[in-house]
Amino acid sequence: MENKLTKRTWLNIILFSFMGGVAWNLENMYFNTFLYGSIYEGVSAEALAGVMPPTTAISLMVALSAVTAVVTTFIMGTLSEKMKKRKVFISVGYIIWGIITASFGFISKENVATVFGLSDEVKILAFSIWAVIIMDMIMTFMGSTSNDSAFNAWVTDVTNPTIRPKVETALLFVGLVAMVAVMGVGSLAQGGVVSYKNFFLGLGIVVAICGVVGLFTLEEPKIKGEKTNSNYWSDLFYGFRPSVVKENSKLYLALAAVCLYSISVQVFFPYLFVYLEKVILPGAVFDTKTIIVAVLAVAALIAGIVAILKVANNNKLKAFIPTILLFIIGLFILSTSTNMIVVLIGIAPTLIGYVVLQIQLSAAVRDFIPEDKVGLFQGIRMIFAVLIPMVVGPMIGDIACQISNLTIVEYGVEKLVPSTSMFLFAAIVAVFVFVPIILLSKKNAFKK
Repeated sequence: MENKLTKRTWLNIILFSFMGGVAWNLENMYFNTFLYGSIYEGVSAEALAGVMPPTTAISLMVALSAVTAVVTTFIMGTLSEKMKKRKVFISVGYIIWGIITASFGFISKENVATVFGLSDEVKILAFSIWAVIIMDMIMTFMGSTSNDSAFNAWVTDVTNPTIRPKVETALLFVGLVAMVAVMGVGSLAQGGVVSYKNFFLGLGIVVAICGVVGLFTLEEPKIKGEKTNSNYWSDLFYGFRPSVVKENSKLYLALAAVCLYSISVQVFFPYLFVYLEKVILPGAVFDTKTIIVAVLAVAALIAGIVAILKVANNNKLKAFIPTILLFIIGLFILSTSTNMIVVLIGIAPTLIGYVVLQIQLSAAVRDFIPEDKVGLFQGIRMIFAVLIPMVVGPMIGDIACQISNLTIVEYGVEKLVPSTSMFLFAAIVAVFVFVPIILLSKKNAFKK
């Protein structure tokens, strides 16, 4: 395989990673704020007491979404591998993914009450919460089919170990741009400038349009191996075989590192935007000193990412160690205060660690996956990258928030909000990332 991708391939990598990022960030960031700020908004103390706390509802939604994502990726990833097809799963999947995302805008307590003929406030709130959770699972099914299983396998198919760090860097930065774009529009929805209905409808439509474009721009990659007559169910559980684990020990150690890193992120990420909106921004003071610190934080962020990636080109192991340390230090700083200046200081090392670790770990996993078994390992990857982190992480975060018991009063009702303790718990989890990295170094996995 050549070490240079065509312009058409780069176009599809950027387009589908961007629109996939839009859909996933919409779900990961704003379904949580929608649930907290719209579904739970304006309810009485009696109704709130009759259902689960909002942080618990968020934790449950994230966990069930993760289970859906993993089961889907196993089933659809294995199916795409047996069929040796990626294009139809990606394009048609994105179209349906976008349509389902757009339909989210029609969920409201009023509509739920009308559809199910409810009048009791507790039942209306409970049904509305579960309507959001179930729709999130349906959306996740389509996202995992098109993006997690098909698109991820497609990227591995069209790249090789030499060019993957560059592709992973592009995927990460495109993902960050998608996050910023969603945050920009999402802030309008949170502020009431744009309704959540129009917010979900608009972004859902553009995701669907991306799928339509893919019908004409995507090409089937040259997938290693031929169609086989192997048993589908045998292939489905291929990655669980002890012999496969032993043969691919470097891959499973890299996945363990991904798992621990992702658990750390999921301890705080599901609650992050509620935390910023309800805890940080109401008391923020944007004076000259704060602005200067913000500019310096952005400069440090850019310089740190560039410096570590440059080191990674020469010695991957040396790059891993400072990246993990920066991530842990940043999280610890964020756990110490809600002061805006402290938050800005903590954001820089946290984001450097978040960005670079994701690039490094994603590239390592792709490198260690057997080229003729790419689709068969997508489900295994999802267990380590999604299922375990998104079940365990939010539970730890919910425990941290309930221990701190930080509350605010809205509409005369006291509500639990996320607190700084979630960052401390995340930092503790992140320390364990060193373990699989050290074991990989002993296997000489990071030799260039």
